[in-house]
Amino acid sequence: MGKGMRAGKKPKAPGMGNMQKQMQQMQAMQRKMDELQAEIDEMETEASSGGGAVTVKVSGNKEIKDIQIKPDVVDPDDIEMLQDLIMVAVNEALRQMEEISQNEMNKLTAGLGIPGL
Repeated sequence: MGKGMRAGKKPKAPGMGNMQKQMQQMQAMQRKMDELQAEIDEMETEASSGGGAVTVKVSGNKEIKDIQIKPDVVDPDDIEMLQDLIMVAVNEALRQMEEISQNEMNKLTAGLGIPGL
């Protein structure tokens, strides 16, 4: 029997305690990420186009919450312009929310050195 070993005790595999610690750290990180995602889902951002003619509000889970269209921009003879204004505002609001989401997640994962995060 090796030095310091008791009968019936199996020696620990090298690094097993370290692996358990890493698993606990990863689980804690996952909980933090889930909490942060829930916070992000509650956030909202707003973007407009046409000098404020169309304003779109988007939630953190990237759902459109509100669209405001100024009456003077509604021209039945130029529906394409209104469609373009809506599309620009929606895309900008979604882009902003994606940037906010990425920035918040980057704060959480900064310094971890985990590829893909």
